[in-house]
Amino acid sequence: MRCPFCSEAETQVKDSRPMEDGTSIRRRRACATCGQRFTTVERVQLRELVVAKADGRRAPFDREKLARSIRIALRKRPVSDEQIEQMVSGIVRRLEASGENEIATPFIGELAMEALHAIDAVGYVRFASVYRDFRETKDFSEILTRIDDHRNKEQK
Repeated sequence: MRCPFCSEAETQVKDSRPMEDGTSIRRRRACATCGQRFTTVERVQLRELVVAKADGRRAPFDREKLARSIRIALRKRPVSDEQIEQMVSGIVRRLEASGENEIATPFIGELAMEALHAIDAVGYVRFASVYRDFRETKDFSEILTRIDDHRNKEQK
């Protein structure tokens, strides 16, 4: 692992421990050249996923981009970082389990919306407003009606 401070190629692992979700390992590292310490996180990656964008472009799947968009939707909501990490890990596992190496962006968006819907309704609406490109207030009204209908079905 290259040192992010001085770019030295050799660093030493000082401590390793599993993360709370059990799907990744946190490693504390130290650079022998500059003495700086830093943390890395390692995750199991079953396959290289490629995202097929709407305009036809292809890009490598970026787990952090997904996590960032979910964090933005859940900003100032009562959802812990651990819950967000578990949600993102669950989405990534489902993408990897799909058996496809190339994933369409709508599939990723739908999985994220499904996960957000189960955790926080406000975060779900925030994400949906960007993902579905809401342009008018009626767009919000329609999704809120769907949330209410879903809740009513669950209560029966």
